[in-house]
Amino acid sequence: MAEDVLKSLGENPTRKQILAKWDPENEAFWKKFGEKIAKQNLYTSTWALTLSFVVWTLWATIAAQLNQIGFNFSQAEIFTLASLPGLVGATCRLFYTYMPGLLGGKNWTLFSTALLLLPIIGLGTALQDTSTTYDELFMLVALIGIAGGNFSSSMANIGFFFPKKNKGLALGINAGVGNLGVSLIYLTAPILLGMSFGGLFGDPLINVKTGAEVYIQSVCYAWAVPTVLTLVLIWIFMDNLPLPRQSPKSILSIFGNKHTWLMTWIYTCGFGQFIGYSAALMLLLNNEFPEVSMAWGAFLGPFIGAGMRPVGGWLADKFNSGSKVTFYSLLLMLASIGIVLVGLQAHSFVMFFAAFLLLFLTTGFVNGASFRMIPYIFNNPFHSSLVTGFTAAIAAYGAFLIPKIFGWSYSNFEIVTPAFYVLIAFTVITLIITWIFYARPNSGIKC
Repeated sequence: MAEDVLKSLGENPTRKQILAKWDPENEAFWKKFGEKIAKQNLYTSTWALTLSFVVWTLWATIAAQLNQIGFNFSQAEIFTLASLPGLVGATCRLFYTYMPGLLGGKNWTLFSTALLLLPIIGLGTALQDTSTTYDELFMLVALIGIAGGNFSSSMANIGFFFPKKNKGLALGINAGVGNLGVSLIYLTAPILLGMSFGGLFGDPLINVKTGAEVYIQSVCYAWAVPTVLTLVLIWIFMDNLPLPRQSPKSILSIFGNKHTWLMTWIYTCGFGQFIGYSAALMLLLNNEFPEVSMAWGAFLGPFIGAGMRPVGGWLADKFNSGSKVTFYSLLLMLASIGIVLVGLQAHSFVMFFAAFLLLFLTTGFVNGASFRMIPYIFNNPFHSSLVTGFTAAIAAYGAFLIPKIFGWSYSNFEIVTPAFYVLIAFTVITLIITWIFYARPNSGIKC
């Protein structure tokens, strides 16, 4: 069979001809033709996903600046705006998963990346005028959320390019490096706030506290050029593969399985907290420790969380138990939240920030280890894929819920402590679920 495929392609087939006979499980085909094309798609897809995470969390680096440069919003309004990208992104994920199969992986990646230019340019324009209303910003910030949906479509697309033995690594690179976009925007935003680009992007606003010039529009506009260049890369290096289309009946079949919901809860405790804290961290630092300038260090948390995701998966493989790694990671997460609370109550920035970094680390462990559990719980690869996509979509609502919880706490109690009590309760319930159904001896499921 392998020889027949290679013979039919000849020595110098076109890219179109290779794609028409795509068979990554055929080792001869993979070595001669498939591997190069698959890696080109992977690397391009990974950068496009990284850019999507940059745009998705862009607002989190801007929100804390608003009232300092002339806007006048309440804490509840600011935290609501911070939560919007998460709400829209998570909702988009629910159907973005199926877009590559309907329109082609290259076509959809090209379209969904081009859409990012709308919030980038729109916000860059709106933020230059402090008379911009809350409702106007609400709509523009909501548009940012479309970037969050790209994770599901990217993961659904790229796995089909690789043989089974390489899928884990390929998806790990795509997801892990893509998540680093959160750190990238946190790292670059403080620099961009002070860059005028020779007046190309307009006049600065003035920080009412320090008198410093702030080019808040630069944080948005500066990503327009990388987005356009990414579109060029997608056009050159990505391809459309015929992907399987899921029927409504097959999709709905997973919802009658209790493990779908249990794993969704567990993964939400990991990724939901990761992306939620990423969205709210700058606001939280600004509210609780206004005397400390940590704009330069805010990227560390998301960086650690994203970097530890493949480590969590590696530990799960090493100990042959994603459930145990998840369980002990959750214990460490619970302890971290407790130390964060102590740091808040003692107004110790060092304790607070160190504990928060540890908290981000634990989210990475849970993300990597819990995703390893799903294929072992669901023996059917198709169902496993569906559950993975669904859990990823629901968990993304953490980017909406956690900022909202913080905003609720400030609005009703004027302190953030009650919000962390809610998160402690959530983590405790997740611990119990993980232990009873998966991690305890004789649970009946080895995962």
